[in-house]
Amino acid sequence: MVKTIVKIEGMMCGNCEKHVNNAVSRAFVTENITSSSKKGETEIISETVPDESKLREVVEEAGYTFVSMTSETYEKKKFGLFGKK
Repeated sequence: MVKTIVKIEGMMCGNCEKHVNNAVSRAFVTENITSSSKKGETEIISETVPDESKLREVVEEAGYTFVSMTSETYEKKKFGLFGKK
């Protein structure tokens, strides 16, 4: 799994966050997407690193400014019977 953080300018509210999430989820296969207008970023959890040029295109077609993208290995959190492990 990979966690990709995309810095995005122009998100102002919860509706902007949903708009970005929907645009990205239509273009890529993902496990999870969360956006934060306060942080100016979108976090994408997926099997592979998204293609940067396609991601830039998707974000900009949605009406926002793609600033940067970073990716790192991601491990799902595991939960046991008695809480976190």
